[in-house]
Amino acid sequence: MAKKYGGKFSPDSAPEAPSPHKNSYKNAQLDPIGVRSNLMFVPPAVLLLMSLTDGASGLALGLVGAGAWSAAALMLREGLRAESAFNARRVARRPVLPRKLAASLLTGIGAAIAAWKAEPGVLIAAVYGSAALGLHLAAFGLDPMKDKGVEGIDDFQQSRVARVVDDAEDYLTEMRDAALRAQDRQVEARIEQFQSVARDLFRTVEEDPRDLTAARKYLTVYLQGARDATIKFADIYGRSGDTQARVDYLSLLDDLEKNFAARNRKMLLEDRSDLTIEIDVLRDRLQREGVHLDLT
Repeated sequence: MAKKYGGKFSPDSAPEAPSPHKNSYKNAQLDPIGVRSNLMFVPPAVLLLMSLTDGASGLALGLVGAGAWSAAALMLREGLRAESAFNARRVARRPVLPRKLAASLLTGIGAAIAAWKAEPGVLIAAVYGSAALGLHLAAFGLDPMKDKGVEGIDDFQQSRVARVVDDAEDYLTEMRDAALRAQDRQVEARIEQFQSVARDLFRTVEEDPRDLTAARKYLTVYLQGARDATIKFADIYGRSGDTQARVDYLSLLDDLEKNFAARNRKMLLEDRSDLTIEIDVLRDRLQREGVHLDLT
């Protein structure tokens, strides 16, 4: 029996109720892997196919060149992800391994090997390798080479925060991946909204590592519990489509989001209070030293 299609944009659909989370995607992280980086897997495949009929030495060179280009493409993807994570944070350290630079070097090596295979000669291989390296750098740029926002922050404390935040990001990723099994777009959207609020808390802790003690429970216990609940919900809803399980899970996300937002607001207010106290203490000290401040 035919069934009439209806949806959000159908002519007879009911207007959507306003959502209090409508603008809570500011911290959403998109996958930085784009078409350009995916196309970098094409040259090694072409080189490998062209080497199949070139005899043993030609095939060996083709395999080495294709391997260098494939490694470069994989390294580039990781470099783009690391750069995206660096740009998303207001406080971050440069990547230990400059992956995009390593990808450029591997691209140059692969091009040099491919040129040598076609026409043996050191000069020709060097020219083509250098050209490929330069074009790769021009297309994708360098990795972040300097730390960002770490002035005045203790290295040990910052390292502790970085480890906790990295683990918290893993929990968010596992939540998103588990929700995909439920095949429910509204659930996926609500998880993205919760991730945005959670990342607000991450950024606050990164800017002031002293907040880690107050936020650790949220970044570890609560997120781990949210991850586990998401996995169980996806298993149940994916098998049976249990409506009540869906309602309960969305309610859980609402409660988590409110708690994370409240914790973040409280830490920001405490930081502001600390700043006000430090300013007052500094003013008193300056006045005792005979420096009169015009506060009008």
